[in-house]
Amino acid sequence: IEVRYDGDDLTEVAAMTGRSIDEVIALHHGAEYRVAFCGFVPGFAYLLGLPAELHVARRATPRPRVDPGSVAVAGEWAGVYPTASPGGWRLLGHTDAVLWDESRARPALLEPGTRVRFLPR
Repeated sequence: IEVRYDGDDLTEVAAMTGRSIDEVIALHHGAEYRVAFCGFVPGFAYLLGLPAELHVARRATPRPRVDPGSVAVAGEWAGVYPTASPGGWRLLGHTDAVLWDESRARPALLEPGTRVRFLPR
């Protein structure tokens, strides 16, 4: 999944982890992830494989709206918001990948067991 690392929380995640923005980006896209399960909203995949250096707490107050395609982290998880929804994860960037499309035979792009790599764009 191609990612523009331009998320609202990228600078904050770097500060929280004691890393530079470039190090956060390299750690995030250098890992291989696997979909553990889906939930929260249709098409939202909880991804295992986030490097321990990037484990950060959720926001104290969730945002009322997170844009679809927002690439985020919270605790040990990484994920991509498939649709606009409230959310408290830390936003690292955005992708144009369509994570949920009811017109497809299999609406969810990411299903349990799927391996995922993030590529900087």
